[in-house]
Amino acid sequence: MSDFLLELRSEEIPARMQASARAELAKLFRREMDAAGVVVGEITVWSTPRRLALIARGLPEATEAVSEEAKGPPVGAPDQAVEGFCRKNGINRDDLEVRDVKGRETYFAVKDIPGRATTDLLAEAIPAIIRDFSWPKSMRWGEASLSTESLRWVRPLSGIVALLGEDLVECEVHGVTSGWVTLGHRFHHSGDITIGSADDYAEKLRACHVIVDHEERQNIIREGAAKVASEAGLSLVEDEGLVIENAGLTEWPVPLLGRFDEQFLDVPPEVIQLTARVNQKYFVCEDGQGKLANAFVCTANIEAADGGAAIVDGNRKVLAARLSDARFFWELDQKTPLRDHAKKLDRITFHEKLGSVADKVERVAKLAAWLTSDARAPNGDHDLARQAAELSKSDLVTEMVGEFPELQGLMGGYYAEKEGLPADVANAIRDHYKPVGQDDEVPTAPLTVAVSLADKLDNLFSFFNIEILPTGSKDPFALRRAALGYLRLVQANGLELSLEQAAQAWGGLGQAKLGTKVAEFLSDRLAVQMKEEGVRHDFIAASREWDGKPDARTDRIEARARALAEFLKTDNGANLLAGYKRAANILKKEDWHGIEGEIARTGEEDPLALVDDPDMKAVVDAKMSERHARELSYAPEPAEKTLIEALDAAEPKASEAIAKEDFAAAMSALASLRAPIDAFFEGVTVNDPDPDKRAARLDLLARFRAAVHNVADFSMIEG
Repeated sequence: MSDFLLELRSEEIPARMQASARAELAKLFRREMDAAGVVVGEITVWSTPRRLALIARGLPEATEAVSEEAKGPPVGAPDQAVEGFCRKNGINRDDLEVRDVKGRETYFAVKDIPGRATTDLLAEAIPAIIRDFSWPKSMRWGEASLSTESLRWVRPLSGIVALLGEDLVECEVHGVTSGWVTLGHRFHHSGDITIGSADDYAEKLRACHVIVDHEERQNIIREGAAKVASEAGLSLVEDEGLVIENAGLTEWPVPLLGRFDEQFLDVPPEVIQLTARVNQKYFVCEDGQGKLANAFVCTANIEAADGGAAIVDGNRKVLAARLSDARFFWELDQKTPLRDHAKKLDRITFHEKLGSVADKVERVAKLAAWLTSDARAPNGDHDLARQAAELSKSDLVTEMVGEFPELQGLMGGYYAEKEGLPADVANAIRDHYKPVGQDDEVPTAPLTVAVSLADKLDNLFSFFNIEILPTGSKDPFALRRAALGYLRLVQANGLELSLEQAAQAWGGLGQAKLGTKVAEFLSDRLAVQMKEEGVRHDFIAASREWDGKPDARTDRIEARARALAEFLKTDNGANLLAGYKRAANILKKEDWHGIEGEIARTGEEDPLALVDDPDMKAVVDAKMSERHARELSYAPEPAEKTLIEALDAAEPKASEAIAKEDFAAAMSALASLRAPIDAFFEGVTVNDPDPDKRAARLDLLARFRAAVHNVADFSMIEG
């Protein structure tokens, strides 16, 4: 067994591509080895800006000889079928074997495949890996680049090291031949480095100022940056993404601390941090009070003789120029009031079918005012809510947000504060995009909640209204993110908000169905969200109905689903579900619809239509009460009588609890039916020969089913 080393050296690989390149190299190597029948053990893949390296441990010296066979057509089959079988298996017809299969002679193709040296297999695999390598962006180079058939790589490929044990794996790709030789650090080491095997690869490069393990470089940057900040009496603002990026830009990382002019601290700290991070890949620091300090940490790629003083000074000058631009934008934007900035929003198209951003702002302002007045969902002053919503997108046309789109909303809040607007308005403008992701802060200030809800609901209502919905993995307008933001706002603030009413406030009285449609989408997202907490999706489905139609309040769906999940964990819940399914199966088999079925059999209107019609629902209720109160034509058996009495007691309790939205109490009322329904099935014959008994008992099961459905739709529960 031997270890295999493969190094692919090139010009600088962009840091953002290195993680996916490591995964791609491992995937393609395994693909080639699996196809060749080579068992691969542990694989390690490293990357630096100038190389990808793979080490595979414990490869065999050669593959074993194997025999493969394939069953073919029977003897006597048409020649065309036999010849096709031979071509498929790469053998001549004379080489076919004939065997008896269940009394019938059948052709078999048998191939003896000799073992091969692993070095030969690797020599074929390496060019295939390089040719099939997928980069987000790649290039051709040299004279061969005139042909579209020439090699593509992220940057010109300049060297290949391929060693199995201490033996060279000879191969050639695009004029680059494999060898033992690689290169060290671009500045700290000149000349070739000869690699003996996979075992000395990392240490020989380390001696030449190259740390090939990207995770080790990340640790050096993470710990080193924190150390130089601490030595200056500061604390580093952690940024793992920046750690990974700097590790992808350096082969010998050296964190260095520098200072910039304190006057730049007049600029919002988020602007300074973004300027340092995005443009220069610098970390920033905070002082003992948690405020941004006039300090940065850069990552050099060399160990300078002067301790890095010249490097720091050069980086300070570059950062100063960037910060000067940021301060210019900051001061220029403040010369124009937000209300005047907002007038320019009609030049920006929100969507070709939905008008401009100014049109969106008007819809959001209308909805925010309704939420804080008529809906009373988050409470608050509706005039201030309208003002905050009208100014919420104004910063989109500012110079600062043009430079840093990530600061939209945040800069509007700063400009509103500088303008002297009420603090609640400034805060609502600043935070109205929140929450953006699963880990983002959720606003709780009433005015901010109103504007944030209105913004997200407008996105959902607007795109659903023009039939643009997320499909599969495609969600170009981030409607799933808007849905998650809406749900988290409702959950964190304990809101009870009807989406049917919200849709009508948004678009007029005819938009209730739009609200129902959006509510169904939100309940689907709620199911995804709650699945992570262990609440099954079918519990959400079973909780979606309210008063006979899809519920337009996600808070109520969630509360019912949680209560249902807790109830079904108990023995009473699990056994009641089993009893329900047994009753439902009997009724389905008998095509029995209970009281509604009796109404239908008398020739009256469709009972389902009556239930959906508010004016006629009372008719059905009256007939149900009359049927339930009607004396039986026979003396009920004890278990039958017990179930009737249990239903008489449980139904009003459950209905009262549901009306109060106390779903735990409703489930508790259902729990009292568990023992009676078990006893009923144990001691009562439903399909009695007496037609009156049979009808009464089927009606009783239908009544039991209806009582359960009044709490949750158990038919949606799986298993």
